[in-house]
Amino acid sequence: MKRFGRLLTAMVTPFDDSGQVDYAQARKLATALLDSGSDGLVVSGTTGESPTLSKAEKLRLFSEVKEAVGNRGAVIGGAGNYSTHESIDLCKEAQKTGIDGLLLVVPYYNKPTQDGLFAHFSAIAGSTDLPCILYNVPSRTITNLAPDTAIRLSKVKNIIALKEASGNFEQAAKIIEGAPSSFLVYSGNDGDTLPLLALGAYGVISVASHLVGKQIQDMMQKFIAGNTAEAATMHRRMLPLVNALFIVSNPIPIKYALNHVGFRVGKPRLPLTEPDEQSAAKIKAVLDRCSVDLPR
Repeated sequence: MKRFGRLLTAMVTPFDDSGQVDYAQARKLATALLDSGSDGLVVSGTTGESPTLSKAEKLRLFSEVKEAVGNRGAVIGGAGNYSTHESIDLCKEAQKTGIDGLLLVVPYYNKPTQDGLFAHFSAIAGSTDLPCILYNVPSRTITNLAPDTAIRLSKVKNIIALKEASGNFEQAAKIIEGAPSSFLVYSGNDGDTLPLLALGAYGVISVASHLVGKQIQDMMQKFIAGNTAEAATMHRRMLPLVNALFIVSNPIPIKYALNHVGFRVGKPRLPLTEPDEQSAAKIKAVLDRCSVDLPR
């Protein structure tokens, strides 16, 4: 199956002043991200506030963003949740929108076993022709996708990649070592990108790339070309921004940052709120020292 590229941005969902999805601004943001280093986009993931989006909003976002970017970059739709039945239903509808792939998060709240995770993801993948990226983020889901389970799932024909956001490098290394070479592991945390590349990961599904996409892309390309010292310097240089973007729950800081630099995306939806005054000041202080790639 076609690879989606090394840098995928986990795109925020813009809202207007009344709290409704601003589809026109989503289209503008999607094209701006591709103009500033991203190879593709993940729509309606964690950063896109998927828990607060209705099914109709998700499907329209998939359609609008894909129409806006065309063949310039991949569009991956966040279509998994804690219900296998609902996930299958959304994936079938999502395929009709023309998107290129699906992001399937580990089910949250209901705490399935590893056998349950294998059955859940296998059933969803079997319901669609689209390539699927698994998403392991135990800080949000509680349940961890164990390496042995990820390796089993890597052999399902249209499960092509894993977004690994556990922060566990040993676990990531086991998956990279045990899965087929065609199975790709993406860093799910911006701060882990370079260490995971060193272990054999393919790329990153990034939040910081909203602002510094060209710099992240350049850092990865330098590492791949063997310029590891320069890549490490760039990675270290971006860490203050990365830390600021996770000072409170994502996507609170990145939406604030985008609004601050002049690309309007609105406030988060409840139960998320805008950052408190102290957090906002820290985000602004870091932004003032950054070179921002995003065209505004």
